[in-house]
Amino acid sequence: MICVSVLAETNRKALLMMARGFALADMVELRIDRMGAPDLPALVGARKGKLLVTNRRKKEGGFFAGPEKDRVALLAEAVRLGADWVDIEASTEERLISDLAAKISGPGGTTKMIVSHHELRGTPPWRGLRRRYEACRAFGAHVVKIVTYADSVEDNLRVLQLIPRSLAEGQAIIAFCMGPQGRISRILAPVLGSCISYASLRKGAESAPGQPTVSEMRRTLRFLTAGI
Repeated sequence: MICVSVLAETNRKALLMMARGFALADMVELRIDRMGAPDLPALVGARKGKLLVTNRRKKEGGFFAGPEKDRVALLAEAVRLGADWVDIEASTEERLISDLAAKISGPGGTTKMIVSHHELRGTPPWRGLRRRYEACRAFGAHVVKIVTYADSVEDNLRVLQLIPRSLAEGQAIIAFCMGPQGRISRILAPVLGSCISYASLRKGAESAPGQPTVSEMRRTLRFLTAGI
């Protein structure tokens, strides 16, 4: 699935970007960490397709600067309102993740949980990547997400190895590299089976370094998968 990331400072702008994103992609990631007062009932209620809500902490490249309990409470509110997905970092306090997971698995719950890890200063060796993968999986993630920063082309190969290993274990995964050197992994990851590919609405609206636009992603994937 191609997912357009919406990183807006106001509810009004977020609603406008979401509408464009749903028209162009399979799902939208609503990044509420840059918003001072997200109106979640209005935002979740306006969805026209699959909606992922993320409240990224500063330590992993986001903007949320408040208490952790408040950050996770907003994700719990998104679950209550029926968001299709939420994304929470494995580095979050274990109790807070467990509480969120309990809300998701409650009666009538339909939300799925992505447990993520973002490495902003490089790519660990293989053993380090596996440790991070296992840490995410241990929380009962519907999807494990591992994203690192690529300092070389070889870093992409190491991260992409996680995809077939994870799928062989029956675990859905998102895995790719950020940064200019990581762009190739963003394209190859879905071909290998990574379940969500992130894209921006346009150049200049990226939520992470190296993120292609949705039109670039669609064009390149059509070329790569032609005849498959």
